[in-house]
Amino acid sequence: MRYISTRGSAPELDFAEATLAGLAPDGGLYVPTEWPRFTPDEIAAFAGLPYAELAQKIMQPFVGDAIAPERLLELTRTAYGRFAHAAITPLKQFDEQHWLLELFHGPTLAFKDIAMQLLGLLFEELLAKGGDPLTIVGATSGDTGSAAIDAVAGRENIEIFMLHPRGRVSDVQRRQMTTVLAPNVHNIAIDGTFDDAQAMVKRMFNDPAMVARFRLTAVNSINWARLMAQVVYYFAAGLQLGSLHRPVAFSVPTGNFGDVFAGYVAAQMGLPIEKLIVATNVNDILHRALTYGDYSVGQVTPTAAPSMDIQVSSNFERLLFDLSGRDGLALAAQMDGFEFSKRMQLTNAQREGASSLFVSARADGVDTLQAIRWAWEACGELIDPHTAIALHAARHSGLPRDVGIVTLATAHPAKFRDSVERATGHRPLLPGRVGDLFERAERIVDLPGDYDSIARYIAEHAFPRRSIRDSWRR
Repeated sequence: MRYISTRGSAPELDFAEATLAGLAPDGGLYVPTEWPRFTPDEIAAFAGLPYAELAQKIMQPFVGDAIAPERLLELTRTAYGRFAHAAITPLKQFDEQHWLLELFHGPTLAFKDIAMQLLGLLFEELLAKGGDPLTIVGATSGDTGSAAIDAVAGRENIEIFMLHPRGRVSDVQRRQMTTVLAPNVHNIAIDGTFDDAQAMVKRMFNDPAMVARFRLTAVNSINWARLMAQVVYYFAAGLQLGSLHRPVAFSVPTGNFGDVFAGYVAAQMGLPIEKLIVATNVNDILHRALTYGDYSVGQVTPTAAPSMDIQVSSNFERLLFDLSGRDGLALAAQMDGFEFSKRMQLTNAQREGASSLFVSARADGVDTLQAIRWAWEACGELIDPHTAIALHAARHSGLPRDVGIVTLATAHPAKFRDSVERATGHRPLLPGRVGDLFERAERIVDLPGDYDSIARYIAEHAFPRRSIRDSWRR
């Protein structure tokens, strides 16, 4: 399998190169040159497989010969061996139409673990074949940071620098990052929003001085390998609900568009999906884009669902590329205009292509609290605010009653204890495996929200490329 950039100017890469690169040098995101596709019989044969075996089957076409099938299976078994539930992503039933897909049984209690636990192993596997040490630079609105840090803490030849907006993540999310004291982990709190942090990360990948000195890679969902791993749970849930024989839809709490784009990939691979419901909070740029074609940046409004407090959804570019006939140069011009003006009108082809699979919904704070309350009072389930936004969208989707709707539960309710308690009167407890979180020491660096300060700090603490270190020695 080969990988190309959504902006059409970067050279093709193989899976290993694309995984270690993260963002393409032309500013685009890597995607496969084509979508592998399974037949209905092949998909039916996946039913009943343990999650790790299913993951190997789904991901092998993307990995190709970069990792042998038996070795990839070893990696998936290791990655999911730390999860607290044997099913890895268990399904629970709300009522005759609605289901909950629990994606928070990993070590940091969020869906990001499902990809990150594997990505850390992939980095180590690919780096073992030689080359420069890896400098991971990422931005997080809450859960990506802790999952990435847990996955690579203490690993050799890897340094991780994670930026988060100061005061805009929950106390549990922050501590899951800042209490990891491994020497290769660097937490940076910046003045500003997640969009500001993400913009600085993207700028760094296009900074010739930084790229020449360090082998930079990404762990945000701009990294293809991370998104690839998320495709698997759509197949897992679809198979359990018999999607080959009945219509099944998925409602996804959406900020950066990576999680719901993984559902799009599953559909391109042959999994029957009735609809993908893009659920946003009041930071609703994706709802406006899919409903009116208006992809324009507004002000970020802090909410009880901080991982969705985003106005620039990086992975949306991957969808636009596919819906534009994969014309990278045309999309590059469209994205250049957006980055300059912060406004974009989707083309007719993009709007019509999206409407065949995607619908969207917006939930405000009242909607979110009501969904949390309904899940508790009607079904005895505590859910976090992000999941609640998707549940609100699912329950108000207007889809026929014969369509089973799976709401993705992306975080453990204990990560957002105050919101859950306010809605239900019950304060969820942290699982025992992280129960001492508030007794651990924190380590964090506070920096201004400007690129030069961030780049300077990383340059002072990261491992440069071997050739540069050798020149210093001489």
